[in-house]
Amino acid sequence: MPSFSVVRRLFRQWFHAAAGFRARGIAGKMPLAALLLLALAGCTQDKSWHETEIIGALPNLQFAMTRAKDDKAVTAADYRGKVTLLYFGYTFCPDICPTTMANVARILEGLGSLAKQVRVLFVTVDPNRDTLKVLNRYTSAFAPQMNGLRGTPDQLASLARRYRIAYSVKPSSDPAKYEVTHSSAIYVFDKKGTVRLLISSLGTAKPDIKGATADIRRLLDEGGASGSLAWLWRLV
Repeated sequence: MPSFSVVRRLFRQWFHAAAGFRARGIAGKMPLAALLLLALAGCTQDKSWHETEIIGALPNLQFAMTRAKDDKAVTAADYRGKVTLLYFGYTFCPDICPTTMANVARILEGLGSLAKQVRVLFVTVDPNRDTLKVLNRYTSAFAPQMNGLRGTPDQLASLARRYRIAYSVKPSSDPAKYEVTHSSAIYVFDKKGTVRLLISSLGTAKPDIKGATADIRRLLDEGGASGSLAWLWRLV
């Protein structure tokens, strides 16, 4: 495993050669930048996370939608300084969504007073039925830290593309034939809005409540530090 001094030396070599790389374009910059990413990953990869660490794999939290509890237009800036969980679902969901949100509520309860520093964003993929009133009633039933978000079709599609979320809605006048599908994982962002973790067990029969709680507590304790890997990704 390379030491930090090795990584620092590699970075200095890259930095001093940057002008030449820019002259040749990104193809010339990629090899050393990729080398740095691999070296630093070897130094900083932390096996102690219980959930899946995805720092650098997706962009920072960014969106524009309407918050259900106060009918206010909000963006990611409204959640800076909070550890934020992002989930896509719908209030008429018969099983996965309520199970996931109930388990998130258990995590918040386990955090005690620290839960005040956490926000859960429940983005509806079915805005036709999920009015702001319906959405607020649903999220409020689980925990006060949960915020229902509703967007226009374009806003929803943009956010889903940003985080590679798959969803589909097939409306029908017959409730039994009204079909909605969606991804069920939760993205966790630190206080600076940097994506850090992917939680995938909370909608299953064996949710890792203890592990997820420990991970979120750790993010709260670190004060939003997102590590070195995130900014190196921006160099590639």
